Amino acid sequence: MSKQNNRSIPEFEGYSPIEMHNLLHFTFEPDSPISIQKLTKEEYLNIPILNQVKYFLNLVRESGEIKLTSKGFLPTKIVHEIYNEGFIEEYQFSSGISKLYKESDSLTINLTRLLVELAGLTKKRNGKLSLTKAGGKIASDNQKLFELVFKTMTQKFSWAYYDNYEDEQLGQLGYGFSLLLISKYGMQKRLDSFYAEKYLKAFPQFLESITPTYGTVENYAGNCYSIRMFERFLCYFGLVKIEKKGKILDREIFITKTELFDKLIKVRPHNKN
Repeated sequence: MSKQNNRSIPEFEGYSPIEMHNLLHFTFEPDSPISIQKLTKEEYLNIPILNQVKYFLNLVRESGEIKLTSKGFLPTKIVHEIYNEGFIEEYQFSSGISKLYKESDSLTINLTRLLVELAGLTKKRNGKLSLTKAGGKIASDNQKLFELVFKTMTQKFSWAYYDNYEDEQLGQLGYGFSLLLISKYGMQKRLDSFYAEKYLKAFPQFLESITPTYGTVENYAGNCYSIRMFERFLCYFGLVKIEKKGKILDREIFITKTELFDKLIKVRPHNKN
């Protein structure tokens, strides 16, 4: 039994079933093949979503409390103030396709508010938003805040929230395996489909459970994986660079890991013992 659990599996990039189990369920615990490293103060400045969260928490702290709209969203003034800091650019606004009017227009600002709420850093009472005691303490500690935001993004927030793809877990389940793939292959610019294919070989159950609304099941699942993993997760954390070439219908998307990736994510090889 021990020999079977520790054997190298090609679909798992040579890692064993027990290593994949730890990667899936205890992603950054000691027995997992990957771990998070502490960064310098300057390196934390290269994590867009972290700095947007910090800026937002500081706004709430300075205001004491922020009165939300009748639907529970941030007021327009706060939305513009956050976006104009330029932490995360959204194409529809930078290209002039649409204008930013309210929180629900911006995926990243809405995400920021949801993350701090899910992380227990803010609370809502009587239609007003304020910091919790934890939010007041942790906001100035880059390492603790990063780990909390990262954990909240991967474990509490559903990546399917902003899309209409059928399977809610695709991409988010086994995100640690994707980190392992990017660590191994990300130095060279590669198509997003390269990673999607490897991910779906490791987790073929997604291909069996999906009924695509367009194209083949592989393309449908691959597009879902690419949007969730690269555009709305790793890019927000400054861990990959995305390049798009061609028109929308036949666009190619290339992924390269950033210098920050290797400073933050450490991967150990398969344990043969």
